[in-house]
Amino acid sequence: MDTIASDIDVLARFGRALADPIRCRILIALREAPAHPADLADLLGISRTRLSNHLACLRDCGLVVAVPVGRRTRYELADERLGHALDDLRTAVIAVAADRTCVDAGEKGCCR
Repeated sequence: MDTIASDIDVLARFGRALADPIRCRILIALREAPAHPADLADLLGISRTRLSNHLACLRDCGLVVAVPVGRRTRYELADERLGHALDDLRTAVIAVAADRTCVDAGEKGCCR
């Protein structure tokens, strides 16, 4: 039972991180390469303050880590497997949408 509870907690944290488009964009950017906050803010076209809040959420979820580099901090995915998981999740969602395997999609407007 403890394993199931911890699995659910892990998935819920991942879901919370993916629930915001900016956090998704951050994760995708960090999948490509580690980056400093100023560079991420410029890349995403958002303020550093807003980026900082999203990075804090991603750190709290355990998905990114802050790595000190001299006087600066670089961010990267906490584990390289997260990049693969993001790719797998994206391709699975695209495949399901293309296959229209969700029988409720048309009626309920979900799974789109």
